[in-house]
Amino acid sequence: MTTSFYDNNAETYATRDRKPPTTRLDAFLAALPKQARILELGCGGGQDCAYMLARGFDVLPTDGSAELARQAEKLIGSPVKVMRFEELAAREEFDGVWAEASLLHVPRADLPSILTLIRNALKENGVFHASFKAGSAEGHDGFGRYYNYPSKEWLRELLVAGGWKGVVINEADGGGYDNKPTSWLYLSTLK
Repeated sequence: MTTSFYDNNAETYATRDRKPPTTRLDAFLAALPKQARILELGCGGGQDCAYMLARGFDVLPTDGSAELARQAEKLIGSPVKVMRFEELAAREEFDGVWAEASLLHVPRADLPSILTLIRNALKENGVFHASFKAGSAEGHDGFGRYYNYPSKEWLRELLVAGGWKGVVINEADGGGYDNKPTSWLYLSTLK
């Protein structure tokens, strides 16, 4: 199970040499009002959260792995809420939602309902960022982690059908924890 991987490897995963994706973070933060309230879904080791906090934003970091949340707390010096995506119950509370390399673990069949919960949590015209490993069919990686591996077209159709505005999806080559070449999809959209 995906959560078991993160629980069992939390310290190694959280303390690896990972720099925040500053170009994407800066673009996301620039689209928000000053001191905006941000929900981070899947904060991992806390590096992105630390970056946003250092720039004066009010961030609620969450992660589905209790062990990974503890690791992030060490880095950011404040609590991380242990929460699975389907437990998101906020209503029009956040100016932005940051989900870097986290929603890619949501089963394809569940993704529409999770995106609805995220939309509900955002204020009107709230900004949503997420990233996914691109592909054509769901599956598991060498560590046993589940991935939904969407195509750019599939993801765009899903977002448009969900009522999102101004959907932008960029594709770029990169890597991941498994050190394998990966095609990434980076989406930005508005409620």
